[in-house]
Amino acid sequence: MDLPAEAPTPMFQNYELDIAYDEMFAADGTTRAHYDGIYRLLLELTPEEYQQRKNAADVTFLNQGITFTVYGHDEGTERIFPYDLIPRIITHSEWDTIERGLIQRITALNLFLHDIYHEGRILQQNIVPRDLVYTCKHYRRQMKGVQVQKDVYTAVVGTDLVRVAGGQFVVLEDNLRVPSGVSYMLSNRHLMKYVFPRIFGQYGVRPIDDYGQKLLSTLRSLAPKRRDDPTIVLLTPGVYNSAYFEHTFLARQMGIQLVEGRDLLAHDNVLYMRTSAGLKRVDVIYRRVDDDFLDPLAFRGDSILGVAGLLNVYRAGNVVLANAIGTGIADDKAVYSYVPDIIKYYLGEDAILPNVETYRMTDDKSRSYVLQNLETLVVKAVGESGGYGMLIGPHSTAQEREEFKRRIEADPRNYIAQPTLALSRAPCLFDSGVEARSIDLRPYILYDGDKVSIVPGGLTRVALRRGSLVVNSSQGGGSKDTWVLNA
Repeated sequence: MDLPAEAPTPMFQNYELDIAYDEMFAADGTTRAHYDGIYRLLLELTPEEYQQRKNAADVTFLNQGITFTVYGHDEGTERIFPYDLIPRIITHSEWDTIERGLIQRITALNLFLHDIYHEGRILQQNIVPRDLVYTCKHYRRQMKGVQVQKDVYTAVVGTDLVRVAGGQFVVLEDNLRVPSGVSYMLSNRHLMKYVFPRIFGQYGVRPIDDYGQKLLSTLRSLAPKRRDDPTIVLLTPGVYNSAYFEHTFLARQMGIQLVEGRDLLAHDNVLYMRTSAGLKRVDVIYRRVDDDFLDPLAFRGDSILGVAGLLNVYRAGNVVLANAIGTGIADDKAVYSYVPDIIKYYLGEDAILPNVETYRMTDDKSRSYVLQNLETLVVKAVGESGGYGMLIGPHSTAQEREEFKRRIEADPRNYIAQPTLALSRAPCLFDSGVEARSIDLRPYILYDGDKVSIVPGGLTRVALRRGSLVVNSSQGGGSKDTWVLNA
């Protein structure tokens, strides 16, 4: 369905409405009240003015080195991070629901992670099947019985939300290991203030600029006891990692050292950093290295990214890792399907933010249904992220479906399936005018054991290709600024 014919500008001549929830327009084509100011700005924008602002934004991103690596493209992998100049706007009441739902979710997941590495009550009562946890590739038997500082397993979380046709937000997946993208959230905000200062000032947008200091405060609060002035570092895999820009960005924001594994050493169950003045004790690591590569003595012996002996230091309580080793269990997409039950078990509450309906391939009836309906479903590998290991049924070929059928039958534990969602769509600015594209939302949650902090907004990711549902930056998606209104 097109917008009303009387729309007074060619900017929207290619804009279409369909069954998906549109962030800017109601089903009858009228503008939603909180988008009125942006809509009027777009009506006034000439092609020349648009290009000027786009060029200014490109130069800003280029000068700051805001890049991302897109794998599998012959023409080169390092690119300016793709973005869109039209902000995504969330009302105060919508954000209140999101915030309450995320606080509930992260609280329950931390209790779950502590439980499975200690008493295992939820497994004994078969709320979550024991086999599901113990066959998860992210389960770390080395963490059994380890006391984690303040029982905080996941201090930094990025939970992916989508808005479905009825306008409700639902949780698509959780990211509790090393969630990425927050630097792009902050960069997008800086960009919008620079490119559209007047409209930004008029809207009453809640600030997000203090995220770096909130993250630093969270890490400080998790430091080992008796360490009044803890030394905090950010551990990166190095310059060739796809998110290296973010690692450098956050280290600067917090005023902490960016280190690689070769900069650290463990001795007598204490961790040290090599400096020009000699060795300096390290108390907290904000790590952006996966579990497998953290300690070659405990995990992958061929890793050169971690520190030999780090696990022993960690188990002795002399260093804190954020996030804790073994949190990836809660990232497993099969475990995800049990999160409403997990919330009910630990908190005695119904989930404020529901999950997407999920079919577990270990269930014979569900597997049979999925194998017969692959063309209508989305199939995901339970341990993958970034849009990898997926089959989007409606956009797949018969050959691809046959391949996934073989994979599912060979290893049902490794897959789940979900309905193909009509993700909400938002206006995006292209050379041809404004067009609708599918989006999701990744808010960033900080938890220090006493309180949960959520910056108002998050990274809105955009499927920039027409008709695509894949928003992941690693596969060519983009992003836009997210405005949460004060009232």
